[in-house]
Amino acid sequence: MCAGTVEFVMVRQDDPLAEPLLAELGLEYRARYGDLSGTEYADMRSYPAEQFAPPGGVLVVGLSGGIPVAGGAFRRLDASTAELKRIWTSSEHRGRGYGKLVVAELERIARERGYRRVYLTTGPRQPEAVALYLSTGYTALYDRALPAEQVGVHAFEKQLGAAG
Repeated sequence: MCAGTVEFVMVRQDDPLAEPLLAELGLEYRARYGDLSGTEYADMRSYPAEQFAPPGGVLVVGLSGGIPVAGGAFRRLDASTAELKRIWTSSEHRGRGYGKLVVAELERIARERGYRRVYLTTGPRQPEAVALYLSTGYTALYDRALPAEQVGVHAFEKQLGAAG
C-alpha cells in the first residue's frame, strides 16, 4: 500500500500531537523487551526536551487528515552528525510507507541545518526498523551475519549530500 498525503509539523516533546505516538512507542518497547527499567526505552521522554528543539534538533509528527500517524526526531550528536531517535508509525497506519517519509523528512531538515551525517541505533528485536534503515540507504555498523540478539544495539549511519 502506498503512503497517503502526510503533512509534517515540528512540535515539542510535550506537544499533544506527539503524545499518542510516544505512548504507543513505549508500549511497543515494553512488549518487545519486557522490563525496561534502566534502559533508554523505559521512558520515551528520558532525553531532555531541548535536545530535540531547534537549532540542533527537531521532533516531527506526520499528520494524515489531521491525525498523527508517524513521527520521529533527531538531536545533535556532534557538529556534523544528527542522531535519529524515536522513529515511529502508529500501529493503525503501518505498511503504508510512512516510516520512509519520516526518515526522508528528518534527513531533509538535518541537511538544511548543515548536518552531513546521520547516525542511529535500534534494538535487536526490531527487524522492521532494521529493514527500514537498510531500504533507505543506511549502512549497518555491525556484522549483519551475527544473530540480532548477539549484536545487541544495531547502529547505522548515512552520509547526507549538500542541501538544495
